[in-house]
Amino acid sequence: MLLPVTLTAAAAAAILAIWLSIRVGQVRGSEKVSIGDGGNDKVIRRMRAHANFVENTPFVLILIAGIEMTGKGGNWLAYVAAIYMLGRIAHGLGMDDGRFGKGRMIGTLVTMLTLLGLAIVATLIPLQVM
Repeated sequence: MLLPVTLTAAAAAAILAIWLSIRVGQVRGSEKVSIGDGGNDKVIRRMRAHANFVENTPFVLILIAGIEMTGKGGNWLAYVAAIYMLGRIAHGLGMDDGRFGKGRMIGTLVTMLTLLGLAIVATLIPLQVM
């Protein structure tokens, strides 16, 4: 079974994971922190942006795949996946300022709404509501 939305979302997630990892490496180099976070706020923020992505994205991808496998995905599922990825970019960039900046808040909100929305859809599909 071909799952084009899932495959595209997983590819985008892989690219974002690489980007976030590179950003951690860049700040490690500039702040001269080889292992761990060294108590450095910049390193901690970049590491948390990457870790937060890794903590949330598997659930999103699993839900996208499950919904797509039921045939209930439609075009809206691709839009949800794209918005999620954009939200994760905003979150990654927003973590740099160390405050609850707009990018971080937007990314967090998009992530939570995506997880909640997909979970609701996944719950409703077996009940034949969708």
